Amino acid sequence: MKLGLARVERLNLGLSAGAVAASYVFGTPHFAGSLALGAFLEALNFGAIYRGAEKLFGGDLAGARSWVGVFSLRFVLLAGAIFVAMQVGANPAALLIGLSLAMPATVIDAWIHRPPVLDPATLPVLLEEESDDDRAYWESYSVWRPGRLLTTQRDDLLSEMAAEEAEREKREQTRVGAYGLPSSMEPEHPSRPATAQRSVAADE
Repeated sequence: MKLGLARVERLNLGLSAGAVAASYVFGTPHFAGSLALGAFLEALNFGAIYRGAEKLFGGDLAGARSWVGVFSLRFVLLAGAIFVAMQVGANPAALLIGLSLAMPATVIDAWIHRPPVLDPATLPVLLEEESDDDRAYWESYSVWRPGRLLTTQRDDLLSEMAAEEAEREKREQTRVGAYGLPSSMEPEHPSRPATAQRSVAADE
């Protein structure tokens, strides 16, 4: 069974060792010892979390319930160890610093090994230029109409637009045939026949 430390765990141990050494030089041995105790508990807990997450996402665990159960047990053991350390006289501030060193170690490791920033100009073009049909589809799309988002497809919307356009043209042609006027001109009294309008204009 391989028990090698992960990259972030090695960084965490190095950061913890440096923090303990600095606290011993610039602080007191009691402060340094309390910080070392907190870093030790944190290293054990961090390693358990890392391996548990690795097994969970790797499919080695049957489900999330077992992982949650182990996490709860580990949390209880960690809380008990912290309580015992406080009872024997550990410095609370140093203990808290030691327990918190995993967070900066994780951030530093993620920053150092972040993926490279790619130039957008070198990225492949995955989307084609929007066509007129697609543009018309999105212009007429409405999520407020019941059933539009779930049942109405692109071809249905295009067909509906074509039918509306044909109906509009039909109304224009009917208006032109009835009054003998271009579609851009409206009669003064649409409800009256053309002869009645001429007689009214003559009387005036």
